[in-house]
Amino acid sequence: MKILIGADHAGFELKEKVRTHLEEQGFDYEDFGTYSTESCDYNDVAKRVARAVSKGDAERGILICGTGLGMSIQANKFKGVRAAHVHDVLSARLTREHNDSNILTMGGRILGAGLAIAIADAWLTTPFSEDSRHRRRVEKIDA
Repeated sequence: MKILIGADHAGFELKEKVRTHLEEQGFDYEDFGTYSTESCDYNDVAKRVARAVSKGDAERGILICGTGLGMSIQANKFKGVRAAHVHDVLSARLTREHNDSNILTMGGRILGAGLAIAIADAWLTTPFSEDSRHRRRVEKIDA
């Protein structure tokens, strides 16, 4: 599974911690920036990651801005993207099991590194439930 990761300036420090964790765990990832705390627009990073996931260039994406909300709103504008803003481990599991989310958004000003890594781990390792009711609902989202 290929994972794309990106952040704006407010999410940069947390992105770096999550990115390092992905690397240590052996995940295949690509960093879409930003690469510093210099001010930038979250929209630009979210668009690059969401577009790539939408086109099938990667299976999943992780986006981090100050709250995670702007990234989620922007990413969900792309066909086939199901971005979920998550701030706890249970929601990370459930959005994968029930919604087959393919982009995770988190807030760099909201979450500590330990919790963000636990959320990412749960989200990355939880499979989608192929139960017919969940599949039917995801198909309705995608329609």
